[in-house]
Amino acid sequence: MLTSKTISRLENTIWFLLYGGLLVLVWGLFTQNVDDDLGLTMVVCGGAAAALGAVLIYVRSRVRAKNE
Repeated sequence: MLTSKTISRLENTIWFLLYGGLLVLVWGLFTQNVDDDLGLTMVVCGGAAAALGAVLIYVRSRVRAKNE
């Protein structure tokens, strides 16, 4: 049972992780042409952030608001 404010923060975190992670992942793919190590690091970190966002979508689907 979470408050509506906590759920709102969770939803904002989900969007930030998903879109931010995918953006960093794509930047990493383009950066690999110039600097392979930096590009690979960006791809891994971006992919991990996007995956965490996807996991949080599942978590959000299982929680309920206090007033429900």
